Amino acid sequence: MQRSVTHKIQRVNYFALFEEASRNVLRSAALLERLLDDYPDNRGLAQEIRDCEHEGDRITHEILDRLNHTGEAPVDSEDVLALASALDDITDYIDEVADYLGLYRIEAPMEQAVQLADVLHQASVQIAEATARLHDFTDISTQTVEIHRLENDGDRISREAIASLFHGGIDPMVVIRWKDLFERLESAIDATERVANILEAIVIKNS
Repeated sequence: MQRSVTHKIQRVNYFALFEEASRNVLRSAALLERLLDDYPDNRGLAQEIRDCEHEGDRITHEILDRLNHTGEAPVDSEDVLALASALDDITDYIDEVADYLGLYRIEAPMEQAVQLADVLHQASVQIAEATARLHDFTDISTQTVEIHRLENDGDRISREAIASLFHGGIDPMVVIRWKDLFERLESAIDATERVANILEAIVIKNS
C-alpha cells in the first residue's frame, strides 16, 4: 500500500513539473510576441525572457534529478528525458532570438518575424493545453493536429522570409543577422512539433 501511495505521489509530481514547464514555455513565447510587436520600445522584455530560460533550466534539472534519484516515473524514462529536453529547447531558442535582437542591434523587426512569433505563441498555447491533459492520458489529438498545422505555417513563413532577404539589394550583414533570427524562430517552432510528437507517443503507449 505504501509503495502504491508513493508511486501515485511521484506520478502527480512529474506531471505537475511538465505542466509547469509548458506554462513557462507559453509565458516565454507570449513575451517574445510582445517584444517583437512593439520593438524596440519593449526591449526590456528580453530580461523577462532570459528569466524564463533560467526557470526552464531549473524545471528540467528538477525533472532529471527526480528521475536519477527515484528511478521511477509515470511513463518511460526515455519519454521523460525527451519531453523535458524538448520543452527546454523551446525556451532556449526563444531566449536566443531575444538576445540576438540586442546583439545584432536590430532597429525594427521584419514582418515575417512578427508572424513567426505569433505562430510560436499559438503552438505554445496548444502545448500547455495538451500537457495539462497528460496526467490521465486523455486524447490530445485536437491540440497536436493544430501544432502540426502551425509548424507547417511556420515553415512556409520562414522560407518566404529567408528568400526575401536575397532580393532587393539588402546589406549582406543584415541578411546574415536576419537569417540567424529566422532560423532560431523556426527551430523554436520545430521544437513545439517535437513536443507534440512526444506527447502523442506517451498517450498512445499509456492509453
